[in-house]
Amino acid sequence: MGKLASALYSIAVAVWVGGLLAIGFIAAPVLFAQIADRAVAGNLAGAMFTVTAWVGLACGTYLLLFVLFAKGWRSLQSGVFWIVLLMLALTVAGHFGVQPILEQLKADALPRRIMESALRERFNTWHGVSTALYVAQSLLGIALVLLQERGRGR
Repeated sequence: MGKLASALYSIAVAVWVGGLLAIGFIAAPVLFAQIADRAVAGNLAGAMFTVTAWVGLACGTYLLLFVLFAKGWRSLQSGVFWIVLLMLALTVAGHFGVQPILEQLKADALPRRIMESALRERFNTWHGVSTALYVAQSLLGIALVLLQERGRGR
């Protein structure tokens, strides 16, 4: 493939995985450590996770297409293909599956905050599911970076 397409591949990996790690393991914890109002910190973190999900969908789609065009059907034998596909699936599950449930629970808790409502335990459970999906996606992202580092990626 062309140099530009290859450069965009590397940039997509860096942006997606870097974003996952920076937002999930640096920015969000800092928000909760520095902002006294946990609801405000949660809303800000949620907004950042939404942007991260959309970036992941765009980058992951590009990466899958790149590998498919570069390798054709042989891409199904590529570790990169399966890692990216799993990362995309986790992104879709988290953003379009779990996040709407969390938002609905928050809406159902009104006028109280979710953590002051009877829905707190359900929210905590679904938040745990969301966290597990995000951590799994992040670990797969690290594996993707390591594949690139060893030169087996494409």
